Amino acid sequence: MSLNKHFLRAVIITCFIVSVSVRAQQKTFTLEQVMSSAFPSDLTAAPNGGKIAWVLNERGARNIWVAEAPDYKGRRLTSYHGDDGEEMGELVWMPDGRALVYTRGGEPNGAGENPNPRSRPEGTGQTVWLVSLDGKEPRQLGEGRSPAVSPQSDGVAFINKDQVWWVKTGVGEKAAQLIHARGECDSLRWSPDGTKLCFVSSRADHSFVGVYNWSSQTLRYLDPSVDRDSDPVWSRDGKRLAFIRVPASREAFAFGPKRAGSPWSIRVVEVETGAGHEVWRADEGKGSVLRETVADNQLFWGMKDRLIFPWEKDGWTHLYSLSVAAGETRGQQATPLTPGEFEVEHVTMTADGAEILYSSNQGDIDRRHIWRVSVQGGPPSALTSGSGLEWSPVAANNGRDIAFIRSDARRPARAAIITGPAKARDLAAEAVPAEFPEHALVEPQPVILNGADGMKIHAQLFLPAHMDANKRYPAVIFFHGGSRRQMLLGWHYNYYYHNAYAMNQYLVNRGYIVLAVNYRSGIGYGMEFREALNYGATGGSEFNDVLGAGLYMRNRADVDPQRIGLWGGSYGGYLTALGLARASNLFAAGVDMHGVHDWNIVIRNFVPAYNPGARPDAARLAFESSPLSAVKTWRSPVLLIHGDDDRNVPFSETVHLAEALREQHVEFEQLIFPDEIHDFLTQEDWIRAYRASADFLDRHLTK
Repeated sequence: MSLNKHFLRAVIITCFIVSVSVRAQQKTFTLEQVMSSAFPSDLTAAPNGGKIAWVLNERGARNIWVAEAPDYKGRRLTSYHGDDGEEMGELVWMPDGRALVYTRGGEPNGAGENPNPRSRPEGTGQTVWLVSLDGKEPRQLGEGRSPAVSPQSDGVAFINKDQVWWVKTGVGEKAAQLIHARGECDSLRWSPDGTKLCFVSSRADHSFVGVYNWSSQTLRYLDPSVDRDSDPVWSRDGKRLAFIRVPASREAFAFGPKRAGSPWSIRVVEVETGAGHEVWRADEGKGSVLRETVADNQLFWGMKDRLIFPWEKDGWTHLYSLSVAAGETRGQQATPLTPGEFEVEHVTMTADGAEILYSSNQGDIDRRHIWRVSVQGGPPSALTSGSGLEWSPVAANNGRDIAFIRSDARRPARAAIITGPAKARDLAAEAVPAEFPEHALVEPQPVILNGADGMKIHAQLFLPAHMDANKRYPAVIFFHGGSRRQMLLGWHYNYYYHNAYAMNQYLVNRGYIVLAVNYRSGIGYGMEFREALNYGATGGSEFNDVLGAGLYMRNRADVDPQRIGLWGGSYGGYLTALGLARASNLFAAGVDMHGVHDWNIVIRNFVPAYNPGARPDAARLAFESSPLSAVKTWRSPVLLIHGDDDRNVPFSETVHLAEALREQHVEFEQLIFPDEIHDFLTQEDWIRAYRASADFLDRHLTK
């Protein structure tokens, strides 16, 4: 009897321990917890010495952080507080590395209104600031954006109301307009000696590269034409400028495939004489349309007169190198620096012009890793690898130290550095707070599914921990925005999709099976996938991927086929609405955040010259590719979320959809943010939007 009692007691204790262990493994977390980590951006290295700076968004409070060699211990440099909705970025080091210039506040919309998501009655603005590393309070230099610090350290040029302004950095100095020019000025670039300032002047259907001479106070436009000139870069001796020229076109359309066009070219100009000539031209066909990387400029002037630029000649975004030494002219073959079936994305150059640092998905198509390659060619070498993601590399300490941002499936984005042979380490480990639920998160699985037309589509599958094999779960399918985006196997490098990844983890923690779909017209899988036939306003061929994802989920043994929902924002909102409008029998409910509902309206937002009346056939197809064209077959309930100062997708898109849904007696709810923009500027609004989304999905998919 005693043995039985002891045995029974042991069984009870064992069961209790197992139960506690399982509950711990299945621990739930709040939306606030999974969105509590700070998000780093704008990583930059000082031109000399070992100094790194970046912006850290800590629950809506944005501040500059710095780290210095040899220990590279991150510290907060500014002290802005609260979830104030004020953007911060465009960090530029002073040449001596003792201070930084930055921009605070968002750009005005078409009506001249700055973002004001907190609805401050006094309004908001956009301003340029200077802050020193010695702990003094930041000083405002003027109103504007896009600061460019003079190499002579005596002042800062910047853009205010599309014109070039200048301010000396001394205390009490006032900013003044430097150049009075037609059009809209941008892309400020100082010559290496600080005696000249170049910029791009955009003038509706064409653009020029201009150079302001400081000593003579004269302005000259270099090698002007009817085309669009952009991305100027100085030679390392300051005697020449190179820039990209894209042929003029009256085509006024967007959100449709463009696999070829009139080839773009690169030109070099002798600054003193203004004489310019073409040094390289893209081939016809693949690569004839300029495909940009994520970089401050699309051209880099490296050592030994090598120009480095992106080109999609083989159907993948790669880097090429071209010699522009004296006497060498057009007709040369560009040297491929990064060959293979993968995409190059974040690109920068070392200060000495010897190497290019970049991120790519080479050998790991749904992740990003850091590589380096000589500007003269040769095999690239990997700086990072493994199951994590790394991006935005910069070189410090004369190229000996490489800083970047990294994440993985569970650990969110944070600034890190590699010094010599040592392993990478975080610059500010405290950016991930103690309450962040790292161990409660799941690792998404890569899957490849078939679109309804058979196209292979990559996706990430999030499965709840400790699933019951006898249970069918509700499911949610997520579509990213863009559409030039790619969701990855970990926390994303873009703030918007960093938040979306958090939301997907939150949903799976609530018991949903979640599928994030990298539908056609997105990036990461080559030009033909990105420029998919009949995509967007030319046929909405991505609906095949919406339908394919729905069928994939419906056919899973662990999914309840009657409880499949959709959610997404922007382009993802478009696909959510398209899925609900055309396939309410498959999708039971959805959350449409600032989605596209009529292409003819949204195209004009990006291409003002677009006139549907001038192209009736194209306009008709654009509307037929829109959710509003199929609203009569829409039956499933939907939550509509939108900020009314959206500069990407007009607020009228949600107004018109709500009107159409009312006429069809379709159930919908709405969450509207007055004065908020497309990419919500306050943490509070993100949490309100996601909490409302989860509640809406719970009410329609879990009961």
